[in-house]
Amino acid sequence: MNRCSTRERIAEEALRILEKEGPAAVSMRRIAQAVGITPMAIYHHFPNREALLTMVTDQEFEKLAGYMDKRQRRVTRSSRLLWVMDYYVDYAFEHPRVFDYVFSQHRTDARRFPDDFRARRSPTMNRVADTVTAAMAKGEIRKDDVWEISMELWAHIHGYIALFRAGRFALSEEQFRRLCHRSIRRLLHGLKP
Repeated sequence: MNRCSTRERIAEEALRILEKEGPAAVSMRRIAQAVGITPMAIYHHFPNREALLTMVTDQEFEKLAGYMDKRQRRVTRSSRLLWVMDYYVDYAFEHPRVFDYVFSQHRTDARRFPDDFRARRSPTMNRVADTVTAAMAKGEIRKDDVWEISMELWAHIHGYIALFRAGRFALSEEQFRRLCHRSIRRLLHGLKP
């Protein structure tokens, strides 16, 4: 039987609490108790709460990038630009508290536009940029700054998600998803050559 290391168990518990209750509920003392170590022992693995949350979110970004890669293989070429935005909607519905922490709250360790993105430090935004680059190469959208277009698409759908989560739409989840598709299609139509 393959057992997790203490560090992995700490990270798993932090993610579990983050997903269930949000970032404010993640405390070193609570995690230590759940893992079965003393509160001081947790600091042998992580210097502070922020380092723990950074590791957890970095692991999530890597998992999400893998998830995106697997899903992209099943999508037709003509729908890839729509699909890449579906990923954000899916994740927002499946992991709302982690989504909020990762994408909607100020974090000192968050990647910043433009430098971090242009340096390809974002596992998820790299996939968006690669999809945009391919669409430009095929003439599906006009040639422009790949990273600005990628950020524009992300910011567009992120705004919709934030408004939906704030109760500004009287739509079911399915209706909301269809609205997002129509909206992205309109945006992409404006980017055609």
